[in-house]
Amino acid sequence: MSHKLKIAGWISVGALAGALTTVSLQTVARGSLAPLPLEELQQLAAVFGMVKSDYVEPVDEKKLITDAISGMVASLDPHSQYFDKKSFKEFREGTSGRFVGVGIEISQEDGLVKVVSPIEGSPAYRAGLKQNDLITKIDDTVVKGLSLSDAVKRMRGEPGTKVTLTIFRKDENRSFPATITREEIKTQSVKGKVIEPGYGWIRLSQFQERTVDDFVRKVEEIYKAEPHLKGMVLDLRNDPGGLLDAAVAISAAFLPENVTVVSTNGQLAESKFVYKAAPEYYQRRAGSDPLRRLPAALKSVPLVVLVNEGSASASEIVAGALQDHKRATLLGSQTFGKGSVQTVRPLGPDTGLKLTTARYYTPTGKSIQAKGIVPDVMVDETEEGNLFSALRTREADLEHHLTAGQGKDAARDPAREKAREEARKRAEEEAKKPVADRKMPEFGSDKDFQLVQALNQLKGRPVLVSKTQIVERKDEKKEN
Repeated sequence: MSHKLKIAGWISVGALAGALTTVSLQTVARGSLAPLPLEELQQLAAVFGMVKSDYVEPVDEKKLITDAISGMVASLDPHSQYFDKKSFKEFREGTSGRFVGVGIEISQEDGLVKVVSPIEGSPAYRAGLKQNDLITKIDDTVVKGLSLSDAVKRMRGEPGTKVTLTIFRKDENRSFPATITREEIKTQSVKGKVIEPGYGWIRLSQFQERTVDDFVRKVEEIYKAEPHLKGMVLDLRNDPGGLLDAAVAISAAFLPENVTVVSTNGQLAESKFVYKAAPEYYQRRAGSDPLRRLPAALKSVPLVVLVNEGSASASEIVAGALQDHKRATLLGSQTFGKGSVQTVRPLGPDTGLKLTTARYYTPTGKSIQAKGIVPDVMVDETEEGNLFSALRTREADLEHHLTAGQGKDAARDPAREKAREEARKRAEEEAKKPVADRKMPEFGSDKDFQLVQALNQLKGRPVLVSKTQIVERKDEKKEN
């Protein structure tokens, strides 16, 4: 592996369907820069001077400069970004799987924050918060009307500080305050279990620093409970991606050693690289390779990978590698289509720049940028069809998105826009129903329709294939 190129593993998770996600590699700076456009820079300086002297109110010089940088970078593509002090800190927390807060997984229900589950051992867990509790106030702020991201920001803070949550527990029909001391939380990106005798299910919700170790431990637990596993389901639905090295490692867990997992190509010589299923391509620290602890049977156990429109970036690397090497059957819906690589470079002690520097390619040389990966078996979310998937934003829906490098992408499809409007109306009706009657069950439950179809695939039984999802499989020109 070139000494000039090391896996950095930075990630950025955006707000659109959890899928504005990046995988990255760290490159050395270019040896020389092209001559600067002096005339344009003089214009920039002139505009800066005019705003400073002529604008109706005084403006902060530093803010003008950072806003100019942000605008310049944001106009390139949806994933390039300037990080100020606050956003750089949040970015680092996202990659590490650690943050300071109370320790709960949450969603929204009727305008309130619903506790999906408290993280075991967290301050919220110790304070007695339970699944399905509703948070109605955060300190003195009423939750109704807040976005989920605003609620999260109010619950996070500095370690050792306190936040008071007002809880409504429906099954007891009572409200009560819970004062919780914030502390560093370690999130779990891996879940898994034996779903029925002979069959295991393992779900990755994100690719973080601890994902590989957690994945190995969960596989060991599954094989301890079921030593003679007949089949495994790897669930990557709604996984927005994350660290490149983690994606390479998870792929390597199932693939023969040294086969190609993913390749990258960009302007920089250092961005032209091939990642293989070997420790030197995914190990971030010295020491033993955690994958060596995995049962040898994992390399050959029949495997189904579940994907959907929310599977992006690092998830697509894994899905693409397993599909191209014919190691797994992909089942579900066409993926998000984020096939670009971002480099994160510090600009100072607490600011940075995330810049798109390459496209990545599956082992057979296909770019999935703005296209996504088409599953081998198309299966809807529910028995009634893909009720809400049209609402999910995909890469091709984003302004300024990159093409796959093979000319212009097609214009937006009017039929898709009509489907999105219909799905939006269905979602509004669905939200009015009691939780128990809603049609989208929890992933991994016995009512998870796609998981049931994955088990049917593993058992050789008939699979209820989608009648509505139609994707043309066009031969693509390979790029190297």
